[in-house]
Amino acid sequence: MLRGAFKELVRYPSALAGLVVIIFLVAVSIYTVITIPYEEAIRLWRGGEEIWGDVPKLAAPAWFNNFTAKKRPLTIKMTSDDEAGVERKQAQVSDALWTDDVVYSFDYPYDDFPQEIAVTLLAQVREKAPYVSLIWVKPDGTEVRLADMAVEGGKRVYRVSQDEKLGRKLKLPENVNPVVGLFAEDPTAAEPVPMKGTYQVRLEGTLFEPEDTLQSKLVVYGTVYGWAGTDHLRRDLGIALLWGTPVALSFGLLAAMGTTVLTMLIAAIGVWYGGWVDALIQRITEVNLVLPVLPILIMIGVFYTRSLWAMLGVIILLSIFGAGIKTNRAIFLQVKAQPYIEAAKAYGASDWRIIFFYMVPRIIPTIIPSLVTLIPSFVFLEASLAVLGLGDPVLPTWGKVIDDARANGALYQGLYYWVLEPSFLLMITGIGFAMLGFSLDRVFNPRLREL
Repeated sequence: MLRGAFKELVRYPSALAGLVVIIFLVAVSIYTVITIPYEEAIRLWRGGEEIWGDVPKLAAPAWFNNFTAKKRPLTIKMTSDDEAGVERKQAQVSDALWTDDVVYSFDYPYDDFPQEIAVTLLAQVREKAPYVSLIWVKPDGTEVRLADMAVEGGKRVYRVSQDEKLGRKLKLPENVNPVVGLFAEDPTAAEPVPMKGTYQVRLEGTLFEPEDTLQSKLVVYGTVYGWAGTDHLRRDLGIALLWGTPVALSFGLLAAMGTTVLTMLIAAIGVWYGGWVDALIQRITEVNLVLPVLPILIMIGVFYTRSLWAMLGVIILLSIFGAGIKTNRAIFLQVKAQPYIEAAKAYGASDWRIIFFYMVPRIIPTIIPSLVTLIPSFVFLEASLAVLGLGDPVLPTWGKVIDDARANGALYQGLYYWVLEPSFLLMITGIGFAMLGFSLDRVFNPRLREL
């Protein structure tokens, strides 16, 4: 029977398209769980500056450059221990003076300005803090002295955009980022353009004790990053998009199966035993049908818990006594009247054996299509709760990404990728399961084949 149903199913292009989408989502889920374990995903998603400090904020996906004439810059990161593009000279000047000079060289072929330039200095000293001078060198040889500073406390971070003195030194208008002044061919132009070529950052370090060490890191933050972009906390959205796939599929599948199977069993029990059992089930169903599910879930999320799995249990509990009870009851009433049910009773089959082995199998083909089409509805429900701010506070999900984008004005800032990427995944999930579910309905319901 299943083999014949599958042969019939593959005759429909919509079913094949739906299967391709579902297989793709399942493959992504398996890949994600294997390559990014749950604990690592939570650590990354809840990480702060120590994890995402070198990632640009609100950066579009890097593949945007393939569709625009104006190439946006990628992030450039270099450390004093790197071999490529870094020259380091250490020398002893006197008995109480040592120098540690580092020259960072990098090519800049882009048509837009970077977000920020940051130099991080790390020092291990006994008493006196090292002294460092930062010098910026343009491709045309122009030198700009950025700052002179002592590395107090073992760490110092210099950010160009926060240096007001540098802006005045470059004679920039008040609303112009000093980063633009360092990269522009003419910083005073009405519409400055970046100068392409090889830039240098010179660090001239002075140490006062032989055991002292000085390490540095240069980060030129781009405006595009990765395949999914970043959010307001510099987090790679790819983490949430990948992990949102197994979360969405598992939530939708568990909710759909739990609801469908329990609804079917409750309807079968009510029909078989009849009397007050059936009447009680019907009254509970009628009361449950008028209950507002979404407001109840909102109240639970506000006053009790926002755990994804607690919400799953409540959703199943509120859904099992739904309209499916009425539909399944009508089918089971016809099944109960069949002669083979009377024959089963005659040879002494128990009530539960008749329910599980004679009644339920007859209805399974009719609930498979509804089970498949029900999965995306629960996926959308979970995303809706997250968009309302009631998503799981721990798990990265598609709905949580949309909520963060809405709360931080992504659409007003033109950061459409932040909203469209999770929305697209929700859309193809719904389309994939819908196409497969409708095709299954035609296979198991011959009356629909001519439609």
